[in-house]
Amino acid sequence: MTTTAVEASAGTTDRGARMYELIKELYPICRSITGRGVRDTLAILKRSIPLAIAEVPSGKAVFDWQVPDEWSIRDAYIKNSSGERIVDFKKCNLHVINYSRPVRRHMTLAELRPHLHSLPDNPDWIPYRTAYYRDTWGFCVTHRFLERLADDTYEVCVDSELKPGSLTFAELILPGQSPAEVVVYSHTCHPSLCNDNLSALAVATLLAESVARRPRRLTYRFIFGPTTIGSITWLALHESHVDRIRHGLILASLGDRGGLVYKRSRRGNAEVDRVIEYVITRSHGGRCVDFSPYGYDERQFCSPGFNLPVGRLTRTPNGQYPEYHTSADNLDFISPQALERSLQACEAICVALELNARFLNLSPKCEPRLGARGLYQNITGRNPSEFEHALLWVLNQSDGTQDLLQVAIKSGLDLTLIAQAAQALEEAGLLGRCSD
Repeated sequence: MTTTAVEASAGTTDRGARMYELIKELYPICRSITGRGVRDTLAILKRSIPLAIAEVPSGKAVFDWQVPDEWSIRDAYIKNSSGERIVDFKKCNLHVINYSRPVRRHMTLAELRPHLHSLPDNPDWIPYRTAYYRDTWGFCVTHRFLERLADDTYEVCVDSELKPGSLTFAELILPGQSPAEVVVYSHTCHPSLCNDNLSALAVATLLAESVARRPRRLTYRFIFGPTTIGSITWLALHESHVDRIRHGLILASLGDRGGLVYKRSRRGNAEVDRVIEYVITRSHGGRCVDFSPYGYDERQFCSPGFNLPVGRLTRTPNGQYPEYHTSADNLDFISPQALERSLQACEAICVALELNARFLNLSPKCEPRLGARGLYQNITGRNPSEFEHALLWVLNQSDGTQDLLQVAIKSGLDLTLIAQAAQALEEAGLLGRCSD
């Protein structure tokens, strides 16, 4: 299937609405880096794709880290002296700082105030905060609420538990003709944030369905796990395997109305960097930025000890929209249309990775007789056809060092056409495919 065909067919489906409905179902679940919320989320995704679930026990050493204790929470609230729940975890799970230790006590406003967090610049939004590796607790509230709090005695309850358990991640491997892998990673750990978390889970799920339906030269590995500790754990468990990773993509924040932004791998000019730049700038109005060690799980895959060819695709990048990590990252902030366009771009990237290859001209001394092989028109005019141009470009550039994407860029011809020319020349015995 060509890139153009993928884009055309995708635009006629209701996949954007389906992804939006999936996000809507996942939105209320309280997720964290461990625990039931992650398992419940993966169980929902597993209805669409056959995920293999892995559990890694608390305390396991993973490079400089350890898999943390598992956090579970049943309830949390703040009551005033009248017994009214003025802050209620069951109404919004962002109200509780993720990984808050258990607490149940009465306290004055002065005692409670250091444990309350708000956003003065956006007084009607609730912030999302975490305390994964700190022995603390807290609540997140709107700043408007905080300013109205009376000098009262409050009942504070965080009914949570921290104990040895496990970290959960899931994988789907779609074997191809080659063991060379494309890794797609999306994080599972954020509660009730539609763009920063759920949009990528939805896009990755439907992308996996799409990839599974078509023939594959490459092998695809979809990973769903918590950010940072999840990718660190996966890499620690698969360290002997990473030499198979030829291309990698971290997906995040794919549902907002901003344009696509690709963050290059640490290598900067890996094949995946060049392919994605070609796809999103040529057909999807996107832009590329250089690697930096701040962001999502590309930081771990691109750490110097691995330096894998893994980039990141978002719409508006993390921290660059005011709704980021707040209650305003809700169902109104994302759109089915943006989700659909993000999925189309991911499909086009996979198609381009499949098409791209290096070849060796097996008849390199002068041009071979293309007409005798039925590849060139019998009666010549003033100019060869576009396909014949592609044949000449591929033959000339196929010295084993140039890939088809480089030929497409040099010639100004579409990658799909260049790949079709290469296939025709290979079938005619004029090209040999280089190994992955």
